[in-house]
Amino acid sequence: MDVASYVVLAAGTAPWVIYGAFIPGIFIAGALVWAIVLGIGVMRRESERPSEAEQPHLPVTGAIHEISEVREPDEVHCDNGERLMPYELHASGSRRKPDQHRRRWSPGSSGSFGGGGGGRT
Repeated sequence: MDVASYVVLAAGTAPWVIYGAFIPGIFIAGALVWAIVLGIGVMRRESERPSEAEQPHLPVTGAIHEISEVREPDEVHCDNGERLMPYELHASGSRRKPDQHRRRWSPGSSGSFGGGGGGRT
């Protein structure tokens, strides 16, 4: 093929390439505009935002603070060789520990599994 035939082929397919990119682009832009218009319509149908007076307020006694306590697991004893039934257990599975002092890290303990320390000796 010579140069003239390449020119003819290039000139003949160029409009289809341009239309092939332009038409889907117009379709996508139209879909985005439609989605925005649909979203604005949904927002207009929603109820109004609550006013300042309708917002929740702190109680008169002030903010409620978190309560932290040390708990220990309930011991499950097997009486006379029979297993316990679910109705014989507490709902939470733990109880408040009489000693409320938290265990702290002590020197000589590794602090984590595989931490490289000597552990409790």
